[in-house]
Amino acid sequence: MDFTNKKILVTGAGRGLGKVIATQFADAGAQVAIHFNSSKKEAEQVVLELKGEGHFSIQADLKNPDSVKILFDNVVERFGKIDVLINNAAVILYHPIAEVNYEEWQKAWNETITVNLQAAANLCFCVAQEMKSTGGGRIVNVSSRGAFRGEPDMPAYGASKAGMNAMSQSLAMALAKWNIFVGTVAPGFIETDRVAPILNGERGEAIKNQSPLGRVARPEEVARGVLFLASEGTEFMTGAILDINGASYLRS
Repeated sequence: MDFTNKKILVTGAGRGLGKVIATQFADAGAQVAIHFNSSKKEAEQVVLELKGEGHFSIQADLKNPDSVKILFDNVVERFGKIDVLINNAAVILYHPIAEVNYEEWQKAWNETITVNLQAAANLCFCVAQEMKSTGGGRIVNVSSRGAFRGEPDMPAYGASKAGMNAMSQSLAMALAKWNIFVGTVAPGFIETDRVAPILNGERGEAIKNQSPLGRVARPEEVARGVLFLASEGTEFMTGAILDINGASYLRS
């Protein structure tokens, strides 16, 4: 896959899956804007490690719609355009209905939907307007198998990702006439530092054995799926949701 001179914005790219996505794009010749919220030092280090030149890090609090618009404006000012948007940033808040109070429940839902779904929708809106004027582009949204199988301890997370799937397919239908193609990847557990305590804990083996491969996904495997949907030649896959969960959950 060749992304030479393509301008990419990856949200939540200071660590974990976002960092690996950014790295693979840079390895394929792209220039990458590394969005972060609070992990400034980590994001700056990612920029230093990326292959090639022209990369930069940029802060934005995705809970604030105005910050989302400023993020978009600043990236376009630096790059001149955005060829590919990757909505990767997300929050995962533990809030089982039988264990939290009403205030905690409200907080979890408000923050999760705002960051995981509304911010992604706002960025899609901004980027789509720009792409319409530049001949098209790609949007890839990072969802989750939890959108299909449910998340009993984090129901807002599952709902936010189900909403992202529906939004992506709706936008794929709405934007195709402008050569804007929208895809979604839906991974299961990924071997990142954020989930390392879970995988190394008492539930770790059971989680790994949900897949017949006996492990969870490596970040590089999920990132490869993201780049595939963002690449030339996949136009007729617009609207597709690509499961990357090692057959740990099979949907009809």
